[in-house]
Amino acid sequence: MKKRTALIAALAIGVTVLTSPATGFAQSKQQQPSAPTTPGTTATVQLNADTAVSQGLTNKYTNDDFNVALGLCSEPGSADAPKSTTFSSPVLTFSDYSYQPAMGVNTNVSADAKLKPGTAAGSYQLTMTCNGKAYNTTFTVPQDAVKQVRKVPVGAARAGDGSMAK
Repeated sequence: MKKRTALIAALAIGVTVLTSPATGFAQSKQQQPSAPTTPGTTATVQLNADTAVSQGLTNKYTNDDFNVALGLCSEPGSADAPKSTTFSSPVLTFSDYSYQPAMGVNTNVSADAKLKPGTAAGSYQLTMTCNGKAYNTTFTVPQDAVKQVRKVPVGAARAGDGSMAK
């Protein structure tokens, strides 16, 4: 949960820096305009999000880092995400769902995403089920995200002979 809060805070800072007229920065052409989180808004789904500091994160699984599925799914007549909204993927597991809007990211549902062991590099589908409908996106798992341990450690760690213990 702390990692998700840090990611959302970083996204909020990034969006603030990019959109603030006082900074003189222009928005990146790679970023798509965000739709308002109002009833009737088209649902969206993605894995991770770009920040002002880190680009190229959207729809890419990152190795040894926090990964989060993000979705925009409004309950009819509300800007809130229904608690029945879920994510699914053949190569990811999801936990710690949060059904609330996030600052700086056009989302109202998120969940931690972890790569299943043995997953090969490639492109995979991420699905968000919202109000009985499925919304899909494709994300990539780069080769560096599927590193395998080449040699399994054997035996206990060496910690000394105890002569310095008191």
